[in-house]
Amino acid sequence: MKETSEARVVVSGRVQGVFFRASTRDVAVRYGVRGFVRNLPDGRVEAVLQGDRGAVEKVVAFMREGPPGAYVEETDIEWRPPSEVWNGFLVRR
Repeated sequence: MKETSEARVVVSGRVQGVFFRASTRDVAVRYGVRGFVRNLPDGRVEAVLQGDRGAVEKVVAFMREGPPGAYVEETDIEWRPPSEVWNGFLVRR
């Protein structure tokens, strides 16, 4: 079994109201990545991504660009040991 990697990703720019969370969920599910994505009160989007390192990196790559209509100004990524075990991928409010 491969080791589980975890990344906390925070993106800023025009990332709310452009289906960023739903699109991130779709990409995460496609690659078997677990965790969640949510809007932050300051207009940024945060995700915690868990899974195979290569799969997590694919979701991070998507988040650096975002869906059509988004404009990502900055992406902060923190690789860390898994904080808890996630089952599935949630879009949080």
